[in-house]
Amino acid sequence: MMKKLFFTLCALAPAKLWACAACYGANIDAPMAEGMNWGIFTLMGVIGTVLAAFLTFLIYAIRKSEAMTAEAEKNSLEASKV
Repeated sequence: MMKKLFFTLCALAPAKLWACAACYGANIDAPMAEGMNWGIFTLMGVIGTVLAAFLTFLIYAIRKSEAMTAEAEKNSLEASKV
């Protein structure tokens, strides 16, 4: 019963309630479209910063691992010479 009521209300809802600034056809200079664009740019900046930090950490970890491996090999070669 609740499903039928929900779908009926969704079908009878005005189309303007479902549309965002881009879908509804608002002007690019409209405040809602401008706010949506700034929101998108902000989220892209946050995601880009997090991905860049993760990549930087991975590069740091790889270099540290290679340096430790090289140091261990150097120490084992010196120990085998003695």
